[in-house]
Amino acid sequence: MGAVAGLSDLLKKQGTPTPGKAAGIAVDEETADLRLHEKLHAVALEKFEQQAQTSAADYHLRYMDLRKFPIPPEALQLFSEDDARKFSVVCFFAEGQEARVGVVSIADTAVQEFLKRIAVDKKNKIIPYVISQESFDKAMALYASLPKIITVTRDVGITNEDLEKFQSLFNSLPELAAKMKEINTTDFVTLVFAAAFKMNASDVHIEAEEHKVIVRLRLDGILHEIGDVPSESWKKIISRVKLLAGLKINIDDKPQDGRITLVLAEGKIDVRVSTIPTAYGESVVMRILKPQGDASFEGLGIRGKAFEKLSHEIDRPNGMIITTGPTGSGKTTSLYTILKKKNQPGVKIITLEDPVEYKLEGVNQSQIDQTKGYTFADALKSILRQDPDICMVGEIRDLPTAEVAIQAALTGHLLLSTIHTNSASGAIPRFLSMGVKPFLLAPALNAIIGQRLVRRLCLACKVVTALSDTDKARVADIMKTLSPASGEHFDLENAKFMTAPGCKECKMLGYKGRVGVYEIFTMTPSIEKIILSGQMSEFDIQAQAQADGMVTMAQDGILKAADGLTALSEVFRVSE
Repeated sequence: MGAVAGLSDLLKKQGTPTPGKAAGIAVDEETADLRLHEKLHAVALEKFEQQAQTSAADYHLRYMDLRKFPIPPEALQLFSEDDARKFSVVCFFAEGQEARVGVVSIADTAVQEFLKRIAVDKKNKIIPYVISQESFDKAMALYASLPKIITVTRDVGITNEDLEKFQSLFNSLPELAAKMKEINTTDFVTLVFAAAFKMNASDVHIEAEEHKVIVRLRLDGILHEIGDVPSESWKKIISRVKLLAGLKINIDDKPQDGRITLVLAEGKIDVRVSTIPTAYGESVVMRILKPQGDASFEGLGIRGKAFEKLSHEIDRPNGMIITTGPTGSGKTTSLYTILKKKNQPGVKIITLEDPVEYKLEGVNQSQIDQTKGYTFADALKSILRQDPDICMVGEIRDLPTAEVAIQAALTGHLLLSTIHTNSASGAIPRFLSMGVKPFLLAPALNAIIGQRLVRRLCLACKVVTALSDTDKARVADIMKTLSPASGEHFDLENAKFMTAPGCKECKMLGYKGRVGVYEIFTMTPSIEKIILSGQMSEFDIQAQAQADGMVTMAQDGILKAADGLTALSEVFRVSE
């Protein structure tokens, strides 16, 4: 640069040259300047690469130059672009459970913690390589070319009037199936929504098969096929759904997630949309997230002494209340109902959810984001500094979350959460298998609720039905262990069980709505003694809980069936 500048000064001192020579000198000067810049830049880059190599040697790690390395898209997707930029890391190769990751600042403890967390969350073996800033910048430019799975919320032009119009077109499933074959694509999607709202469905499934497209609704927990259309209609249908949900229409080989917001008279209703590729097109599932109703704690369906005990436990200022059961068993509804009961002006409630599906007024709801390191365990530590009275954690699935939850329960907070086990009794062995210490778990637990959902019999068409000898023997075997301490009484000979054949009111299904069946045990000295012994099984805990007065889910279901709320077949379906 100095040589070029000196030449320029010399020319100025000598006066203005002839036009031809001036132009030639100007071009030569510009070219020399550019070449010098390029050379200096290349020297600087090589210096940075050498520094990266030295840093790698200092930390006994490998060095990698990514400037011309072909990084596959699936490797880049190990981290979100936000995380990659935040920690200056990039995955440049991934195969099986092994991932090779370029790191600019290997000495940064935040980066080290991030890589450890990724290794645990994604169950990958992370092999770090030191890279230069130039390598990192080149790799980051590739993120722009990645197809993104996007979530978009938007209002769409489906109104109350549209839904009412299409709901008036059918009064039975056969009429609905016939109408689906007659209308155009835009009206088809509106008709499906109209049917879902009219029949109070929780999910809509639209699935491409070889010769047709099937539509199914999940009604009271059970999928029902409501109709089909020719496979030729599929492209128009999927394009319409993606357009409404804000998804990329041209991408059909990757999962996508979006959201549709319906603005209706009763307020905004969100519909969460998920698509995945299948053999004959794509499968679309739309979850209808209706606002939680005015369900009361008393209306949960918990009865007798179990209700009294649980009421006492949720009124305590600290401890853990855990709900258990498979997906779709009503755990979240139970927790939300308890929160509504406790939601008073003088009480601060914070929830951690993944995702936040229903908004609760007066409750601080925080959404977990695993991709950004905002896990249940880390978030729970943070919200405890927010001075809450009650915390709800969407799910306890690992030891770090369990340990923080137990500490919260032992230090003056009421903590509500869920855990995936088949029964209330199975929750304690599950905690211990995570590595929770028995002497901390026993004093932290207030109550454990095991639950399932059964369909309610249609009030308009239910009739008394005699039991078969097989069912009678099965009921007798289940109810023989009903403890006198439960406060419940059951007389098999005089019990009246019911079924429902179906009518217009229930769309010929025989059921309308759902009710929970529960088993609830609260901590007693005898249960605490079993936990502290460290030698127990789920069977031991259940036997002691029943001796203390617990009614099992199967027993609670039979009592509800004897009251005419549900059919005995429903109880056997979910609890046996």
